[in-house]
Amino acid sequence: MPDTPAPPPVILGDEPGSFPHGVLAERHPAIIRQVRDAFPYDPAVHRALDALLASCLEGVIEPLPADAHDGERWREWGLDAYAGRSWFEVPWLWSESYFYRRLLQAVGYFGPGTWQGIDPFRPFKLAELDAPETGEELAALDTLRTRPAHERERALLHGSLWGNRADLGFRLSDADAEARAAVPGPVADDSEALWSLLPVSGDGSATVCLIADNAGRELIPDLLLAAHLLTHGRADRIVLHVKPYPYYVSDATPADVVDALRKLTSARGEAAVYGRRLWAATADGTLTVRAHPFAAAPLPYDEMPDDLRTEFAAAALTIVKGDLNYRRLVGDRLWPPTTSFTQVTSYFPGPVAALRTLKSDVITGLTEQTEAALVAAEGRRWRTGGTHALIQVRR
Repeated sequence: MPDTPAPPPVILGDEPGSFPHGVLAERHPAIIRQVRDAFPYDPAVHRALDALLASCLEGVIEPLPADAHDGERWREWGLDAYAGRSWFEVPWLWSESYFYRRLLQAVGYFGPGTWQGIDPFRPFKLAELDAPETGEELAALDTLRTRPAHERERALLHGSLWGNRADLGFRLSDADAEARAAVPGPVADDSEALWSLLPVSGDGSATVCLIADNAGRELIPDLLLAAHLLTHGRADRIVLHVKPYPYYVSDATPADVVDALRKLTSARGEAAVYGRRLWAATADGTLTVRAHPFAAAPLPYDEMPDDLRTEFAAAALTIVKGDLNYRRLVGDRLWPPTTSFTQVTSYFPGPVAALRTLKSDVITGLTEQTEAALVAAEGRRWRTGGTHALIQVRR
């Protein structure tokens, strides 16, 4: 196998008009305003949010308070090197991640105080979970029940894939995102390779790690896929990796997993069957929820700690969901789209599959013909519009 190509520089947010610049200059201020309006916060929180807003637009990155419980961890993750610099002039992945850490600081999430432990994004997550569209998607499971097994598998896999369009942070910066139709075929489709890594065995040895992305309408199809893998012997154990605290507006936390399971178990028909199966799986240990600190790190996965490396090495397959996790998987860089996905993920300690709706510039693993057709049809918009998806596998 040829050597992995020399990586291009990491993406910054300092180019006006670029997608990263828009996230920092427009999406983050919008999120601050929405969070401010969503809760009856006290004057101290309002002042802290105003200060964060001013910092995002015109200020510089400030260190965490001296008594921050995770201060040492963030210093190891680069805070000492980036403090005092513009949010736009440090790696975009790092800047985005640190924004959410500072937002939680501003609303008192880490306490002590009135707002300790209260997810500032919870109203948005619950509204999406209770939306009519969610109920319609769950009702469709009743029809799916009678279809052949291979059709059910394909439908559940694609449900998990396209569920990634349900991203609150993405929609904040793109009001027309929901109205645009998704393109039916993935721009890369290694689904057969994915299933080949999960043969029906039932010998007790197949663990699948599922690195979740968003809560609500995305997490539910992820859970449905997990239930199918367990029920039909594609996996003997699922380890669901979520974020340890609220992150990127809608990223799933353990509390969001509970909300999604309750939604399923309280539904009617086949959805409730899936919900009860998953609830029982948590009780017997065949479904485990893990919230590792690295899940919210501002770093690519090639810098994962040894305990995660060991866990992923032992898994039959690690499924990486969503756009942010894809950026962390391949490196947040403007790779040529035809760069080999297999090569840039060669560091990963075990077989890995990416399920992702495209909502940022980072992309690998396309054929020249696919890239040319996308550019001819849409210019650069195909990378960030949320209308295309991919399934990529590295064995």
